[in-house]
Amino acid sequence: MASDKEPTVIKKYANRRLYHTGTSSYVTLEDLAGLVRAGEDFAVYDAKSGEDITRSVLAQIIFDEEAKDGQNLLPIAFLRQLIRFYGDSMQALVPRYLEFSMENFTKEQSKFREQMAKAFGGTAFGGNALDAIQAQTRANMQIFTEAFRLFNPFTAAAQARQEAEGAKPAAQPAGSEINDLKRELNEMRDRLDKLSRTR
Repeated sequence: MASDKEPTVIKKYANRRLYHTGTSSYVTLEDLAGLVRAGEDFAVYDAKSGEDITRSVLAQIIFDEEAKDGQNLLPIAFLRQLIRFYGDSMQALVPRYLEFSMENFTKEQSKFREQMAKAFGGTAFGGNALDAIQAQTRANMQIFTEAFRLFNPFTAAAQARQEAEGAKPAAQPAGSEINDLKRELNEMRDRLDKLSRTR
């Protein structure tokens, strides 16, 4: 959540205590989770070294939330795939894609909530709510793929030739959304691998 206001500074001391400089009081990870939910931006610094440790503190909050019964947001398959991307040629693109997807999901959450309410009001979870989520996922992947093509000079050149010759782009093959996403990610990984080998 973007804000013109400077983020609140939280200092982490050697005894693992977190000090909120705005309220001049010690806080817990649960308190910081509440600040995130309330939309308050903060940055966490190691009190001794001054190092920015915000990422690791936020990751710890997520770890604690995931450890609670019934609080799981991150599917096991997603976590495994995320681990596979560390050190992969796609690693640099993954954070921006995830950030972009979450930004879009946040913007569209009111629509999703309405769809969920309709789905729960009828039969079991599914139907309209799942359709809305799948549509958003497809839209995100399409935008991400287009953005990736802009970074790939070989694809951009081929597309320019195609447009100059008046050729129509090939139709998308039919198939499940999951298979389409896997195929597109594999294609992007192959392109990046080829690019790295040609340098």
